Amino acid sequence: MSTPPRKIFAGPRLKRLRRDRHLTQAAMAAELDVSPSYLNLMERNQRPITVQVLIKLTDVYGIDPRDFMEVEGEHSAAEIEQILADPLFREAGVPRAEVRDAAENSPALLAAMARLYRAYEAAREATELGIAAGTDRDRTEPVLGESPIDRIRAILHEARNHFPELEEAAESFASEMALAGNDLFFALGEHLRARHGIRVRVLPLEVMGDRLRWYDHHRRQLMISEAVERPGRTFQAAYQLGLSQFGDLLNRISARLEPGDDDLSRRLLRVTLANYFAGALMMPYGRFQDAAELASYDVELLAARFGASFEQVAHRLTTLARPTARGVPFFLIRVDIAGNVSKRFSSSRFPFANSGGTCPLWNVHATFAEPGKILTQVIELTDGSQWFSLSRTVRRSITPFGAIEPRFAIGLGCEIKYARRLVYAKRLDFAALDATPIGINCRLCDRPACPQRAAPPALRPLSVDETMRSISPFTFKDV
Repeated sequence: MSTPPRKIFAGPRLKRLRRDRHLTQAAMAAELDVSPSYLNLMERNQRPITVQVLIKLTDVYGIDPRDFMEVEGEHSAAEIEQILADPLFREAGVPRAEVRDAAENSPALLAAMARLYRAYEAAREATELGIAAGTDRDRTEPVLGESPIDRIRAILHEARNHFPELEEAAESFASEMALAGNDLFFALGEHLRARHGIRVRVLPLEVMGDRLRWYDHHRRQLMISEAVERPGRTFQAAYQLGLSQFGDLLNRISARLEPGDDDLSRRLLRVTLANYFAGALMMPYGRFQDAAELASYDVELLAARFGASFEQVAHRLTTLARPTARGVPFFLIRVDIAGNVSKRFSSSRFPFANSGGTCPLWNVHATFAEPGKILTQVIELTDGSQWFSLSRTVRRSITPFGAIEPRFAIGLGCEIKYARRLVYAKRLDFAALDATPIGINCRLCDRPACPQRAAPPALRPLSVDETMRSISPFTFKDV
């Protein structure tokens, strides 16, 4: 028996689309061939958005219908739920349903609340560090704002890690480079020298020291350490090209996305966008998306085909959100052996933790025991959503003998409904999925009797029973 199609209620999103285009209800209704009263009912979620209206929205406004089929407000709701887990809000007792309603109807308000909370966290952390260092608590200090790193993460989150202008610029330039028929690193070096007077040099480790890349403005030299492997060298040359030739474009996007006066955030965003451009140049959107589909998203095969590293390909897969040629919506997380998260990107709705580590039951941590091997896993979050993930260790550069080698693992995943398109899930029995229950992290997970629990859940009252010892070191009450 076939499942009836899910009704699409996306009234707030429809209303924002109309307001963004400065249209009255009557004007939009005329363009969609519906009555103003029916449009009003759709905007108030009293009528679903029909397939015919979705087709009209696509034809008239160029939107991707899948944007309206996604659950509204999930990203912002998950972030606000994490904020409400702070002890500061423990007595507020905000029901989850109210958070979801606010995320659906007032996403801009919740985004402002999240930004205010991140600024509060930064100020609190600075105060704690000052107390630990024995500084004068009565001394007047400048008011701290939101961390620049958190701000950039929020911008990437809002953009779903996709920047069409950079994609177009990189794809156009890559086509020019392809005509030359040379190795990309060599072609970029020749172009930087001929067009910008910049010499690209790979120098010995004893000259570069702990610098992997260094651009000398006065001598107009881009120096890359020999410790950087070939994909990294190409990436650094492409990064320099982005700054040198497409700097105006980077500035325009940075000014639009970060219009405030925080110069540090603006400069960090510019670096982030230049890195994005470099990845897009190495793996031009059209060719890469086609290759990814043909190869069933085999990351190692794509790395070999595009002269990239495993991590570069995994990162690139999170950016395939072009409305006319979308790839699988992936999320990516990079952790070290202690569980610290150093990268997180997503074009999906995966709920990352804003702070803290990840769930130890997720096998991204197990990869450190099997370096270079790809491990797969089906995971289930506390909200019941299921995801397919693949994990592997990566290295950033060659480590000289005797030096401390950085150890990282990449977790790349997607919703289970997309897993059939991945080569890694070909043998998966979708009729009898054996999903591993995990949480975002211990503070945000309310699964009982977890043997790996390191902290009690923030939104559950702790229960202490001196007569009993559970499999978990913390027991708690339901609320």
